[in-house]
Amino acid sequence: MPLFRPGRRAACLAAALACAGPAQVLALEAFPARPVTLIVPNPPGGSNDVFARAIGKRLGDALGQPVVVDNKAGAGGSVGAGLAARAQPDGYTLLFVSSTYTTNAAIQTGLPFDPVHAFTPVAMVAKGPMILTVNNDLPAKTPQELLALAKSQPGKLNYASSGVGSINHFATHQYAQVAGVQMTHVPYKGMAPAINDLIGGHIQVLIASGPSILPTVKAGKVRALGVTSATPSAVAPGLAPLAATGAPGYESGLWWGILAPAGTPAPVVARLNTEINRILGQDEIKDLLLREGAEPDPKTADAFGAQLRGDIEQWRRIAQQANIKAE
Repeated sequence: MPLFRPGRRAACLAAALACAGPAQVLALEAFPARPVTLIVPNPPGGSNDVFARAIGKRLGDALGQPVVVDNKAGAGGSVGAGLAARAQPDGYTLLFVSSTYTTNAAIQTGLPFDPVHAFTPVAMVAKGPMILTVNNDLPAKTPQELLALAKSQPGKLNYASSGVGSINHFATHQYAQVAGVQMTHVPYKGMAPAINDLIGGHIQVLIASGPSILPTVKAGKVRALGVTSATPSAVAPGLAPLAATGAPGYESGLWWGILAPAGTPAPVVARLNTEINRILGQDEIKDLLLREGAEPDPKTADAFGAQLRGDIEQWRRIAQQANIKAE
């Protein structure tokens, strides 16, 4: 499908060229004329890296130029994001981000970029629910029973997270807040020790991503009660949304998307958005995402931007209310 209706494309391109700087003129005239760099601000091997490489390979095929994935890990993702923010806004440098970008933006100070204004949203790639799980010995077989137990023992149930200010810390705090219960937060340095202590009964509750916790659920070592998404998810068939089981209006989850430096020409963003959304319709990509606990979530660039800004505002509000600060 063309980006512009016949007759309008030339006029829109001419207007854009008239207002653009030299780098933008080149981008608009022949994008892409050289390889595109997709910065992943995380080490190789995680979901961000896996998704970026799968999308990048197919995006390169669609554009006729390679998309080179460049892992720039460090400082919770701010090293890679800072590099991308300082790049020329010509479409040749992109940044692959996840929902962690918004939680970091909510609690980290002194970032080398403005998390709201330094980037132009390009495309949402995927979304995935998190799973509410409990220790097998806890006498709660449903979310309603868990909430009733928590209400009868304010503050006595412990919930784990992979660290202060992590997405599952925010998600569990938000869940307790919406449901009107009090639980005690126990932060861990990573998900593996948190899961081990959930199995051992040292903590009672954990909200975690599908890939990190579902193997333990399937092995019968912990019990899954529900999903954090607003609707049922193919990632965890048979589990109901927590919003429908005692926490009305609650929704949280993981997402992945692509940003570009602020000022990237709109026609370039539109081209990238169109191609990425087409890629998300491919069965091979759908299968890969599902194996990694996610589902395609194609959106317009504007819709993705609205979600990103909304998440940052929400997490900042919760961080202020709960005094959640980066360690």
